[in-house]
Amino acid sequence: MTPYVLTVDAGLEELLPADHLLLTLAAELALPEGTFGCTHLVRGERPRVVLSFAMESQAAAPAAREWLTAKGYEVTDGAPDEVGRAVLYPGAADLTGTLSIAELLSRSAIDRVTVLGASEQPAAHTAVVTRDHVRPQWQNGELVLALMPAAGGVLVPFEVPDPTPCCADH
Repeated sequence: MTPYVLTVDAGLEELLPADHLLLTLAAELALPEGTFGCTHLVRGERPRVVLSFAMESQAAAPAAREWLTAKGYEVTDGAPDEVGRAVLYPGAADLTGTLSIAELLSRSAIDRVTVLGASEQPAAHTAVVTRDHVRPQWQNGELVLALMPAAGGVLVPFEVPDPTPCCADH
């Protein structure tokens, strides 16, 4: 079944506030199980971060659209692109602590992992320290998590939970 997608433009410029707003809106809307919530970078004369919600149930979409519009958000049909960064997805809440790649894949909607700089897939038993922040991206219709090697022979998600702003030390 093709999901129904709404895009929400709240005029945000950074990913962390967009993540927080996406999760807050999803909770307030009580979106149905299986909903995907993504952030998308919009380029052009007004660069910003927009949110998309892909719902399996088209019945939930009109109420969500009405509620979001009443709150003052710009809401449009469809996703702004096909490479959204997933914040809300089936199993996301279960990806905490240290998991094997096999556990990570079986507990969530993530289809596969890639390791930066590696030409081969890591073994299924390889440990992933999630840092409780797992943000896969859509690539060619698959939800793919980029990992990188870390100390101790483990892997960690490429995206860190609390990035240091550029030039923060001066």
